[in-house]
Amino acid sequence: MGWTRVKGLIGVAALLVALGAPAWASRPLWVEAPHRALNRQRSIISDVARRAMPAVVSITTRQATTESVVSGEEPQKGIGSGFIIHPDGYILTSAHVVEGATEVLISVLDTRGYPEEFPARVVGEDPRTDCALLKISAPRKLPVLKLASASHVRVADWIVVIGNPFGLAHSVTVGVVSYLGRTDVTPNGRDGDFDYIQMDASINPGNSGGPVLDIHGDVVAVANAVNVAGQGIGFAIPIDIAKTVIPHLKARGRMRRGWLGISVQDYSPEVAAAFNLPQGRGVVVTDVIEGGPGAAAGLRVGDVITRLDQRAVSRAHTMRWQVAARGVGHRVKLQVNRLGHPLRVRVKLEEMPPEEPSPAQAMATAPPAPRRPTRSNSVLEDLLSPVPRARAFHPGGEAFRASPDDAEDDPPEP
Repeated sequence: MGWTRVKGLIGVAALLVALGAPAWASRPLWVEAPHRALNRQRSIISDVARRAMPAVVSITTRQATTESVVSGEEPQKGIGSGFIIHPDGYILTSAHVVEGATEVLISVLDTRGYPEEFPARVVGEDPRTDCALLKISAPRKLPVLKLASASHVRVADWIVVIGNPFGLAHSVTVGVVSYLGRTDVTPNGRDGDFDYIQMDASINPGNSGGPVLDIHGDVVAVANAVNVAGQGIGFAIPIDIAKTVIPHLKARGRMRRGWLGISVQDYSPEVAAAFNLPQGRGVVVTDVIEGGPGAAAGLRVGDVITRLDQRAVSRAHTMRWQVAARGVGHRVKLQVNRLGHPLRVRVKLEEMPPEEPSPAQAMATAPPAPRRPTRSNSVLEDLLSPVPRARAFHPGGEAFRASPDDAEDDPPEP
């Protein structure tokens, strides 16, 4: 009897199919999206992150001060990121990550993917570009990231950032390049050779010194600073700048910059009016230091420099970096326009003299007021406790800060 009933139901179902069943009975009430294109895009970004992860390191610093030793307080701690650039253990990071540190520890993923810690030596650091070179001694050859060039980066290109925000190791964020050549931000109020790539990938305290990768997995910049007044605004130093500095740091622990002994500004209607200049292009000499190489070569205030070693000059910031990168003792050829008359000037670059601290630096390096040790009462506070206190800097009235930065004094020059 039961079998007869089942056969009857099967027959009814077969009849419905033959006659054309309703849509809800034969297919779902939605349209299935194809996943192949999405999966392909996802795999490119995830592959970049997966391949780069073993060469990205976590940096922990400790800074013991006289006050902390006397009072028995625990040394100040800081965190940051970095990445391996040579299999023998050379690591690139931001100078402010290790500034003033008395101890630097590097956490590297071993071959099984577990963290392995090594003490690091600061080979050299350059505050003006915020670059530092570290060295660890590992029992094996280490994985490295390849350094590309930021010259091929364009606005709206995809980028991948890997670092340790708030001590959360090997975090990956993705975004696009928002702007190129950002020179109107000054980290910690310090003058320097910054030519930032602006991006919308998340950067937080602890990300500083980490790699910014292009879609091929090559390093195009070093994560450096964040805007604490807004979201989606981060800054990175083009890797080309770091590639110029690294050989100097390895050879002598610091960078010996070429120096012209002049001050220059971008050519603008206001500057032209101030110096009674005709309209033109180039950078305007606004000051010539007595006894400097520029003065010895005959440069004058109001000269307009249009070319440097056969390369057109249009931005004062770019020219300053090109002169610095050429190094001490290099001879440069300048094409100058002086009141409408073209001149050619040869200058032998000298070493940049030590800088005096700006008022902002003087305030930043002032000794802190004594503080009573406090006890953390929340899990969140415990999680964030390694994140160092960052200093603020204010381009255009907005609050920026380098991340992280816990140092109170500049380190002694090697």
